[in-house]
Amino acid sequence: MDRKILSALQADGRLSVTDLAERVGLSPTPCARRMARMEADGIITGYAARVDAAKLGYGITVFVFVELERQSQKTLQEFERAIKRFPEVMECHLMTGSRDILLKIATSDLTAFDEFLENSLLRVEGIRSTRTSFSLRSMVNREVAP
Repeated sequence: MDRKILSALQADGRLSVTDLAERVGLSPTPCARRMARMEADGIITGYAARVDAAKLGYGITVFVFVELERQSQKTLQEFERAIKRFPEVMECHLMTGSRDILLKIATSDLTAFDEFLENSLLRVEGIRSTRTSFSLRSMVNREVAP
C-alpha cells in the first residue's frame, strides 16, 4: 500500500489526502497515517513542483565529470562546500570509477556554461581534471520507482 501511495504522490504531489486515499483504495485516516509515517521515516523527504528548465531559460543541460587530485575526506568536504554555492549545479554525485564526481549543470546557453566553467568550477581547489558531456534531450526523467 505504501508503494501505491508513493507512486500516486510522484505522479501528482498535489493530491488531497481524500483523493489520494480514494486512488489507492484506503480511507483518508489510514492513508494520512501512512503518509505521516513515511515522512517521519524520511522516505518522503518533501513536496515540490517539477519545472521545465528550458522554459525558465535554462536551455543547456551539461554533465561534468570531475577528477579530484585526491579523494580524502577533507578534500571531499571542501569540494562539496564550494559546489553548493553555485546555482548552476542541479545535482552533485560522488561516484566510483575513474571519475570522482558527477555534476549536472543547467545554464542558459554555451556562453553561460563557459563562464561558469572558467569563473566558478575550475577555480575550486583540488580539481585535477574535468570531462564534459552535453545532454541533447532527456529520454527518461522520473523519481525512484516505488
